[in-house]
Amino acid sequence: MANIGFIGLGIMGTPMAGNLIKGGHTVFTHTRGDTPAVLVEAGARPCASGAEVARQADIVITMVPDTPHVEDVLFSPGGVAAGLSKGKIVVDMSSISPVATKDFAARINALGCEYLDAPVSGGEVGNGDGQITKVANQIIVALNIEAVGEALLLAAKAGADPAKVRQALMGGFANSRILEVHGERMVKRTFDPGFRIELHQKDLNLALTTARQLGVSLPNTATAQELFNACSAHGGAKWDHSAMVRALEKMANFEIGQ
Repeated sequence: MANIGFIGLGIMGTPMAGNLIKGGHTVFTHTRGDTPAVLVEAGARPCASGAEVARQADIVITMVPDTPHVEDVLFSPGGVAAGLSKGKIVVDMSSISPVATKDFAARINALGCEYLDAPVSGGEVGNGDGQITKVANQIIVALNIEAVGEALLLAAKAGADPAKVRQALMGGFANSRILEVHGERMVKRTFDPGFRIELHQKDLNLALTTARQLGVSLPNTATAQELFNACSAHGGAKWDHSAMVRALEKMANFEIGQ
């Protein structure tokens, strides 16, 4: 069993740290505010700083919201880097800028430590490849949501039953997990979040920022982001990302469920 540090105990981080404890590992924790009582009761060992976590643990996992938060956790005074010694491993499970990740990795490597990026979507790890894989995944998901939304909206506006159209499409080459799950959400108007629009906006912002830095044009990704922006402007930042279709419906002055 290992000594593992876990920094960032939010909605995702708390159960992840809990599973490590259940697996028999000794888990040293640090987060904004206090370590959740459920983890303390399970055996977590709260630390006063990221540096203290790094001194106690052989592997340090970070799970925080965005690029500036990761940089702060790692490199601020009292941050993880201040407590590292040669041979330790830092694993960032946040979804952040691939370009920044390469910089963070180089700075941690210079201390004689390993740096793995392993965003929670399950991308491959390795100095920026995990983050870029996560960003690529989010582009594909967003554009598929847009395609399904446009298709079902067109079918419904033409007078077809969108539920039956969706069912027919699922038997052919257009079938996808997005059509299956989010297409059903669109037809049934169930937009309670599985994955919130505001989180997908963050990921597409990473995609578009990285693209500008690399000199790559992502025109359809930009369009998808604008549709998410329109949803947010109508109070939908916390809707499920399948609700992108609502922006399309606003432009058409027609809802799929009509």
